[in-house]
Amino acid sequence: MARDSDDARGGDTPPETAPDDPSDRVPDTHRPPARDPDAEPSLSPAEGDGTRSEPAAVTDGGSTAAHGSAAAVVTDRRVLLGLTFVVAFCSIAYELVYSELLTVFYGGTVLRYSITIGLYLFSMGVGAFLSAHLDDPDANFLRTEVYLAFAGPAGAAFVIALNSFPDVVFPLKGPVTLALAHGPILLVGLLSGFEIPLLNELVEHREETLFAALGRAYPRAVVRRVLGAFFSVSEAEGRSFSEVLGVDYLGSLAGTVVYALVLYPRYGLVVTALALGLLNALAALVFAGWSARAPVSRGADRSLSLARWRGVVLAGLLLTGTYGGLVANAGAVDRAVTGAYMGDRIESEYQPGKADVTVESFERTAYQRVTTYQRDVAGNAGTETCLRLDQAIQLCDSWVDSYHSGLVDVPMSAYLNESGAVAGGNESFDVLLVGGGDYIAVDRLRDYDVRVDQVDIDGEFLDYSKNESTFARYHDDADEYDRLNTTVGDAYRYLRHTDERYDLILLDVPGARSDDSLALYSTEFYTLLRQRLSERGVVATWVYSRYYYSQHRAVHVNTLREAGFDRYLSYSVYEDPDGDDEFETGERFWVLSDGPQPTPNVTRARSDYLDAVADRYGPWDWEALPSYRGVEPNSVFDPNYGVIVDP
Repeated sequence: MARDSDDARGGDTPPETAPDDPSDRVPDTHRPPARDPDAEPSLSPAEGDGTRSEPAAVTDGGSTAAHGSAAAVVTDRRVLLGLTFVVAFCSIAYELVYSELLTVFYGGTVLRYSITIGLYLFSMGVGAFLSAHLDDPDANFLRTEVYLAFAGPAGAAFVIALNSFPDVVFPLKGPVTLALAHGPILLVGLLSGFEIPLLNELVEHREETLFAALGRAYPRAVVRRVLGAFFSVSEAEGRSFSEVLGVDYLGSLAGTVVYALVLYPRYGLVVTALALGLLNALAALVFAGWSARAPVSRGADRSLSLARWRGVVLAGLLLTGTYGGLVANAGAVDRAVTGAYMGDRIESEYQPGKADVTVESFERTAYQRVTTYQRDVAGNAGTETCLRLDQAIQLCDSWVDSYHSGLVDVPMSAYLNESGAVAGGNESFDVLLVGGGDYIAVDRLRDYDVRVDQVDIDGEFLDYSKNESTFARYHDDADEYDRLNTTVGDAYRYLRHTDERYDLILLDVPGARSDDSLALYSTEFYTLLRQRLSERGVVATWVYSRYYYSQHRAVHVNTLREAGFDRYLSYSVYEDPDGDDEFETGERFWVLSDGPQPTPNVTRARSDYLDAVADRYGPWDWEALPSYRGVEPNSVFDPNYGVIVDP
């Protein structure tokens, strides 16, 4: 509501006939009366509704104590500072949503987050500057919250829509869509920049300061002594801007923490944006309801004010109802939106019209998105089930057998005797499996009766794989293998703290798709792997293709050299995707060593697949690991983002 004059105090202005006793007069907002700083807040006359009334005890200059103890707790200033906390929470969380969306679509986590934060702070500054032109703080704050409630989720939808039509091609499509995708950042930042100046003006016209409200719970003497060691200090005054800004920073901290630990891992980007829009809409409605109950402006007509705000309040109610219904069905919304996007995204990887993709299920864990889908690719033998973790394809029916034979059976065959048993008699053969959350590699290792330590960071995916039919038909309850020890945790941290030595280490992990996976492709990680090998131990892993990912391969190879591996054994697996009994070259693997050079013998492996293609293997030649000039290895402390495959 508009203020009647610059001197209006929004509820702490005395009635026409003020008491003569100076102790009953309302203290100046900007100059609190001299009193015990730890004493209870002073009392002031109640705000009238157009008629004279006897003075009544108030708390923040507007809400009378006539409603009992609740009125002493819920006060104007506390409501406004609470709203400050909520709007700051939402604003920073919106920017985190946008940062992650941009990372998903354009890659480069550090780059996207850095640019998003910079643009957000810049646009907030512009908003704060332009707020000097805004009057009527009540109405404009209400409008700002409703606008944010719409613009925040709409911005996320806009970014998704920009990247949902891969078949639409026009000149400079990449730069244009990237530039447009940053528009929501600027809009939300601009509107957020209005909030602090408007809230400061509203809080300024309240009697009680936050310091007084905290009473004896606030350790003023301790704080003054600590600050006094470095600064000149005095008793805290009723500076509304300091209070608003402090609560704003606190809300921003809460927004970042709750987003990272709760919202994003549990609900994903789409539902998180809707939940933030719901919070903004609720904040607008709370402010409208509270202002109608206790108007800010002296002598304001409540009915006229509500009539003037009717359109904005109705918009807030509509957004609240819409978002509330969507958030209440968060799982269905997330699966529908993400499933539709993933289907389009997968089809876009093929030539137009060549692939038909149907998403069957979509699950989200704290670390990744799990998408199961049916694909029918022209030229391939029928429809098959595939699975992706985030954007990285994990397995398909047509090559799940060949991949795991290449990863497990080929390197294991180097340690088997003529009878197919592990050489070494009673000596234990120890394997470390990094990743492998689908348990298929564990099932292959079980055939050799070896001891397996498995380390996978995603416990939810491990649980999901145990019973999900796509995996269950391949792993045959391998999670119950009595020589399996599974650790849920980060492999890098596990290697730093274990003293175990392994005869074979298998890396069943997706390629580096973001900064989160950089550590698993670092010199430090591979150095730890090498240090955990036994005297006969080697590491087996898939490698980037020299034809499709030459840059990533160069970074990867130089990283391996830097970690101390100097020899490698290269081989591929073979697939028959079109069912014509003609095998084609599939995934390529390397066995890495810093000394031992065991020779595989696939005829000894316990694999029907290898029995069928055994004549394609050999001779086995260990080679010196190549080196690429002008390519820096990837390190935890000096990352080379060239190893990351952008989405």
